[in-house]
Amino acid sequence: MESILSSIDYKDPIWIAVAFLFGTLSRALGLPPLVGFLVAGFALNYAGAQVGAFINEMADLGITLLLFSIGLKLKLKELLHIEVWGSALAHMLVFGAVSMAALLLLKQIGLPLFNQLSLANALVISFALSISSTVFVIKVLQDDGSYLSQYGQIAIGILIIQDLVAVLYMSISEAKMPSAWAVVLIALFIIGRPLIIRLTTMAGHGELLLLFGLSMALGGAALFEAVDLKADLGALAFGVLLANTAKADELSKALFGIKELFLVGLFLSIGMAGLPDVATLIVVSVLLILLVIKSGLFLLLLSRFKVRSYRASKVSISLGNFSEFGLIVIIASGQQGWISTDWLVVMALLVAGSFVISSIANKRFDDLYSRFQMGLERLQHSELEEDEPKIDLTDVQILICGMGRVGAAAYDHLKVQKKTIGLDFDEQIVEAHAAMGRKIYYANVGSSDFWSQIDIRNSNIEWILLCVPNIEVKKAAGNLARHYGFKGHISATSVYPDEEEVLRENGIDAVFNIFTEAGSGMALHGQEFFKEG
Repeated sequence: MESILSSIDYKDPIWIAVAFLFGTLSRALGLPPLVGFLVAGFALNYAGAQVGAFINEMADLGITLLLFSIGLKLKLKELLHIEVWGSALAHMLVFGAVSMAALLLLKQIGLPLFNQLSLANALVISFALSISSTVFVIKVLQDDGSYLSQYGQIAIGILIIQDLVAVLYMSISEAKMPSAWAVVLIALFIIGRPLIIRLTTMAGHGELLLLFGLSMALGGAALFEAVDLKADLGALAFGVLLANTAKADELSKALFGIKELFLVGLFLSIGMAGLPDVATLIVVSVLLILLVIKSGLFLLLLSRFKVRSYRASKVSISLGNFSEFGLIVIIASGQQGWISTDWLVVMALLVAGSFVISSIANKRFDDLYSRFQMGLERLQHSELEEDEPKIDLTDVQILICGMGRVGAAAYDHLKVQKKTIGLDFDEQIVEAHAAMGRKIYYANVGSSDFWSQIDIRNSNIEWILLCVPNIEVKKAAGNLARHYGFKGHISATSVYPDEEEVLRENGIDAVFNIFTEAGSGMALHGQEFFKEG
């Protein structure tokens, strides 16, 4: 323990405590805590604090675990959809060209920091600006429970394409050629997959699984670096190796807390990268206007690729930000002498500012979409195909939202009494339940898009059960069901006692704590056993 503590500067715990305070304040203001972490970094920088080795190590580990987690969730077939790779690549090209033209125009105007800007500089900066934040978007999708939704998968697919292009750029910028051993590594990578999957089963469900995940993420990064491939790409590749396996989801959840902790170091180090002056703030304020173009271009491209207006709008709002990966691109370019280090501070502020703007836009998305829905639907492709069956509510009396273990158990119990259907936004869950004969549809019950398309007011539904795991989705679903005229009973599950009051304030009549109900069920089964005995 002493050796570990000796490697930590005495100031590091103070910086982490400051990040906690700013993160808590950010959450109280309705913004993601990571915005507070960035602001904490700027505040510490202003106070003269210097980022230490420990914080930098946290940042590096956070990025490694993030990319490993992305790989675990990655569905390679999703990347093959044209709306994913087509939108990602077309957007990077078009937005890169637009932002480069804007940078060169600002040079002609004589805006500060642009005097020495060359065409090559503008190209690097525009490339950095074209990347959206993987950390921010995934955090937003996880927080609102839409990670596995169709628009969530489109957004993640686009982010992965962008990240792969950025990793390729980083590899080229370091002027490294992969070692001949890289071919051997890739071969072992393919041949050894069955053994590695077997090891996940042997690891069980506790600390061994967590240790296995850490060794895979860090080992993948180290192996790729050893053969002159990008370390971050190794973490992503080893995550992909385990994607779509039985333990992938459990492993991702086991690593979640550690990944989130280490990412605090990333945002602190970004904020502590440098101090802005008045000229920098002017440049940042002007360049933040590009976010409107960035989101609008995503909306236009996705619509042309036959993505429905709600999903296209949600993805475009989610990706309307600048990336910490873009900041890493600027850092690498600065180290190569390709760009002035003044742009590091500009990019850090752009990332922070875009997170604030994107947080507000994501929070108000349903209101914004409802206001402009008719205009947005006009952008939809004229040959839009039905990609999912229309939900048939004829004579349905019970609606179960979320068909995980709790929802499926409720469905099996209630279907013998009244006509019941289930809803879920994970396509794999929908397919699995449908194969077992359950009446289930794909739907995102946390969106106004779903509730506006079903006539819940005039249906025969008496009871809605909200069994989705995410509390934000339950709150949104309760509010939206009431907004669209549902007068029946709404029940929801909860995990923590303090969730009950919050859920009741959002149109939900009854809240059932999963652990309390499990205990009560066990006691009832025990009573029946003793009666029989």
